[in-house]
Amino acid sequence: MSTNRRDFIKKTAIGALGVTISPGLNAMSAKSYSRILGSNDRLQVAIQGLGRRYSAFVPAIAANENNIELRYLCDVMKSQRDNAALAVSKLIKDPPILENDIRKIMDDKEIDAIFMATPDHWHAPGACMAMEAGKHVYLEKPCSHNPKEGELLVAYQKKFKKVVQMGNQQRSSPQTQEIIKEIHNGVIGDAYKAIAFYVNSRGRVPNQVKANPPEGLDWALFQGPAPRREYTHNTWDYNWHWYGWDYGTAEMGNNATHELDIARWALDVKYPEHVEVVAGKYHYKDDGWEMYDTMDATYRFSDNKTILWDGQSRNGYDKYGSGRGTIVFGSEGSVYMDRGGYKVYSLKGELLKEKRTDGNEGGTALGGGGDMSTLHSVNFFDTIRGKAALTSPIDEGAISQMLTHYANIASRIEKAIEIDETTGRIRNRKAMKLWSRTYEPGWEIRPV
Repeated sequence: MSTNRRDFIKKTAIGALGVTISPGLNAMSAKSYSRILGSNDRLQVAIQGLGRRYSAFVPAIAANENNIELRYLCDVMKSQRDNAALAVSKLIKDPPILENDIRKIMDDKEIDAIFMATPDHWHAPGACMAMEAGKHVYLEKPCSHNPKEGELLVAYQKKFKKVVQMGNQQRSSPQTQEIIKEIHNGVIGDAYKAIAFYVNSRGRVPNQVKANPPEGLDWALFQGPAPRREYTHNTWDYNWHWYGWDYGTAEMGNNATHELDIARWALDVKYPEHVEVVAGKYHYKDDGWEMYDTMDATYRFSDNKTILWDGQSRNGYDKYGSGRGTIVFGSEGSVYMDRGGYKVYSLKGELLKEKRTDGNEGGTALGGGGDMSTLHSVNFFDTIRGKAALTSPIDEGAISQMLTHYANIASRIEKAIEIDETTGRIRNRKAMKLWSRTYEPGWEIRPV
């Protein structure tokens, strides 16, 4: 990368860290803007984690108007690298370099940004390493494995001044942005409660059996920041979500992140004062699933506001009429919203307004991607270039992620927890023992 290009991107990114954009810049035509930037505007990116989610980023990367070069595809499993290379070759002409170890990519000074879609335990350590190496980061949910990592992510972003977009892509939905603005402007009066829900019919999970790592898997690097243990059959391929707390964050981190974020945004609240849960494993009780598969959580905030979480991982009954979404109740009506749009109802339950999108963002199926993910990725690129403000900056995303951590912690100690609504810190000593986690020696995130 030329020094001029690096300096240019660095300078334009400074404005991206604020919350307002110059009206003159917004009004500038694409043609005049391209004359100023020219070839120096090209961003070079890498994707880490080539499982079910990476393909959601490829359309934005491949679009000519975004002027992106995909330099690396990275995964600890050889078959994932090979399959991804074949898939992206259908959209991207120049083949990216295939790499096993993300740390080698971080050493490449030509790389501007990294998309991170690894297992949960890698997210915050990888993002902090990337920021320290001078990279911007698109960080998939959950942004952190535990509350302490959320604090560290925000601290790293403030120190290294990098653009860090959390991958809760519904923040980039025009319909969601529109209706939440209307809620804040009083379309349903005073919003006081939200129900966030997720319904799936996940089946049996294999019981863990010690085995040799599959061919092509770098098991030590997969574990990365997590304490070392022997491999068990099929751990690497998605079931790490349910095999204890070393790698995953259960369904709260896996999916509740999205809807709880929308609920918190709609109610315009930050940290709750009180969190209590009822959770358990109720289905396929003899299988290998080690987490709860059903959870009801209640978050109580100041000003008498409440968020309810209703999560069913393995019972497919759609009590709300869809697989996932958020319902917001106000003094004068209510709003239902999901990835497909929104509906506004009167206090009598009459439908007053509806807006649906033709978008194709994935719902409850594994993997996914679609128009919201593309918009979210483009917003990330535009912010790096100083043309926009992030729709989900990490300091905002980390607060929403805390809601999932609170529920997981309350579930694990089987007790309601009290929280300082200013700092977000838990008041219960037993709960605070789960504020962080144990790391493999040498992999700890150092404070900054």
